[in-house]
Amino acid sequence: MTGNDRGRTKTTATTFRVIEALSQRGGGRVTELADELGLAKSTVHRHLSTLEDLEYVVNEGGTYRLGFRFLELGERTRTRSEAYQLAAQKVDDLAEETDERAQFIVHEHGKGVYVFRATGERAVQTDSEVGKRIPLHATAAGKAILAHLPRERASEIVDQHGLEAVTPNTVTETEALFDQLETIRERGYSINNQENIEGLRAVGVPVQYGNGTVIGALSVSGPTHRFSDELVEETLPTLLLGAANELELNIQYS
Repeated sequence: MTGNDRGRTKTTATTFRVIEALSQRGGGRVTELADELGLAKSTVHRHLSTLEDLEYVVNEGGTYRLGFRFLELGERTRTRSEAYQLAAQKVDDLAEETDERAQFIVHEHGKGVYVFRATGERAVQTDSEVGKRIPLHATAAGKAILAHLPRERASEIVDQHGLEAVTPNTVTETEALFDQLETIRERGYSINNQENIEGLRAVGVPVQYGNGTVIGALSVSGPTHRFSDELVEETLPTLLLGAANELELNIQYS
């Protein structure tokens, strides 16, 4: 790699640091972003000006915000696969049938990503917006995915990202996690017992291609006072496994 190649790579990384800072802040001025990122104001201004020229950010009286061009890219990403598009209707159906929150999650770079979500009439509000990345080991859908990845790949993910204690209930020991994953494979579904958000339980199931490759996972979540043991161990697994089976057949024959 030449010096110029390294320079271009560094420039690209800086651009995305600016984009991510804008996203997290909901917008910002040049000085604010420069201070936060530890960059020269001229550098930040140059990146923002380029992004504005390309219509990826907008300048509202000196405050820069992400533009809707990202929405276009995000929607194309979310619907790039017919399997993903078919999952959207299942998520809506599950939310309507349970009156709770349903979601479809995929894995990318060792993390879970919310691709579709829907809320029923009784659903609690959380920060699990579409596009958010989450640790796989702390969610029902994430554990359903991990359990159906090759053991070597699952180990690589754990080694790379660790087992963060998102709540006091999160599994943080590798051996305990892999024991759980074995149980999930045997029974076909996973349970999140307040491991990602205290007061919230969830049930997840994998969605797979015919050859066993995992595409993602469906899950339904809700508050502990409504998610009794009977619901999370009998009613919801039956519902979710049926939904996943239908989705897998639709994917196979679409």
